[in-house]
Amino acid sequence: MNLKRFVVIALLLAVVTASFAGSLVINANTGDPEPKRVIKMLVEKFEGENPDIDVTLNIFSHEDFKTLLRTWLGAKEGPDVVTWNAGERMRYFAEKGLIAPITDVFAGSSFDNYFPKSFEGNCSYDGQVYMVPESWYWWGVYYKKSMFDAYGVTPPTTWEEFKDVCQLFADEGIVPITIGTKYLWTAAAWFDLLNMRVHGLDWYLGVLDGDVPYNDPKIKETMTYWQQLVDNEYFLFEHSSLSWQEALNRQITDDAAMYLMGQFIKDSTPEEMREDMDFFRFPIINEEVGLYEETPIDGWMMPANGLHKEEAVKWLQFIASEEVQTIIATELGRLAANKNVPAPDAHAQKGLDMILASDGVLNFFDRDTNPDMANKAMNGMVQFMDYPEMVDEILDNLEQERQRIFE
Repeated sequence: MNLKRFVVIALLLAVVTASFAGSLVINANTGDPEPKRVIKMLVEKFEGENPDIDVTLNIFSHEDFKTLLRTWLGAKEGPDVVTWNAGERMRYFAEKGLIAPITDVFAGSSFDNYFPKSFEGNCSYDGQVYMVPESWYWWGVYYKKSMFDAYGVTPPTTWEEFKDVCQLFADEGIVPITIGTKYLWTAAAWFDLLNMRVHGLDWYLGVLDGDVPYNDPKIKETMTYWQQLVDNEYFLFEHSSLSWQEALNRQITDDAAMYLMGQFIKDSTPEEMREDMDFFRFPIINEEVGLYEETPIDGWMMPANGLHKEEAVKWLQFIASEEVQTIIATELGRLAANKNVPAPDAHAQKGLDMILASDGVLNFFDRDTNPDMANKAMNGMVQFMDYPEMVDEILDNLEQERQRIFE
């Protein structure tokens, strides 16, 4: 065989091989250093187990991902799998037909053979599952043990104790509570937890479902507790110009004492500081109300416009497995969605124990209410933190938005 003929045959073989080789396009919102490291590790493992699938991994920051996702899902062709959040955020896309049900992922099995039955409602729409949950986490008030020890502070359990701790740090010239609201959603954690601590979860679900006016007396009562902290200048002054990671820097440098944040805070904490980070449950306000917590669920969806459904199903089965979820939990300190995976360390076990001892859980404000309402309300929350005297006007404006969106 002459060289020219050999080259031609080789090129033809390459074309034929490529035409049969599978492809998979993954778009992930794992832009923080640790999640980025872990998703790359998982892709390498998947490629090793599926050498016939050519994987393209695209990684984006959380905020860029939120903006781009609707564009991808509405395009003629989209990625094959994407990361996203359970609850209303997922259902919004399922209702519009922009993501596909993932029945084939559980062929010969069922969702609750992998995951807690309680997760299914948050991962389903109209009787079909649309999301493979990967992990979940808790929210708490994070602090540095060394700082609390240095000032003789014991983690507070009640609202009055919490305010006393805030005042102690304020007197020492330390910002009691850091927060970055440049991207709005961090403020929503305060709205969620204050409402649940003052009035309970069942009533608050009516707020999220659009059944309760935003200028309802109960919401106004909730805002009085938030205003106690704002009026005493316990929050970081420049919060509205900072991302949550930038606000974390104030805690890293000991310029701020506490941060209401999800467990993922440790992803952006310097490695040498992680063992020093601890958390306590959001303080009790009304002792007659049960203890309800934030437990967002993160996972994977299959866009309806993806071109490689078979490969997408293989990836989702891979993600759902006990082996892979053990890797994710161990590497990131998360609580795995797969019910057969134990808490990976003492910190995660503490979070799990807190949730198991709670009376109920919520995903998160902007994951459990209408997206348009969430955006309007979170803007109002940040405005309130800057101009607390406008609380009535802000709530009246939000009530007009609720009527426009829900009624």
